[in-house]
Amino acid sequence: MNLLIINGNPRKSGRTTKVAKYISKNHDLNLLDLSELILPIFNGEEEVRTRKEVQTVLNAIEEADAIILSTPEYHGSMSGALKNALDFIDKSYIINKPVALISVCGGGKGGVNALNSLRFVARALYANVLSKQLVINPDDITEQGELLESARIDVDQLVNELRLYTSLSKQLFLEESIEV
Repeated sequence: MNLLIINGNPRKSGRTTKVAKYISKNHDLNLLDLSELILPIFNGEEEVRTRKEVQTVLNAIEEADAIILSTPEYHGSMSGALKNALDFIDKSYIINKPVALISVCGGGKGGVNALNSLRFVARALYANVLSKQLVINPDDITEQGELLESARIDVDQLVNELRLYTSLSKQLFLEESIEV
């Protein structure tokens, strides 16, 4: 099963970057790190979609069986870097794909607004967004990027639910294609 986590934080040393790397390493997920991948601004022009960086994003999303979108909350929403990356895809890349959401909050607003905006965008792309979502507080992350016990348990549960949902979803779509 090919699970992908997208780090939506453009900061290399940001908490979301640390959390995404931790989850990738400890749960054997592929990582698409927007702090290392500088994308052009989406403008709708076909020539921009052919750039290597954009193709990296498109290929990673297309090949994934399921995706975790992780973002800090910037001004009550997801990061601009993550929104820009998602603007490059159309529904064919993500339709019916299971998607889990994580926000790493910082400023006391709790990260819920970022999760809500992520949910709107993922649903507009026809992804199957899990009901369960996570907000990870700064106090749950060590300076080295390790998660404290309670956050580890929450992440474990979310990743396990995503794996289960992905497995069931693949089985369901396989059965539907056999019946047709």
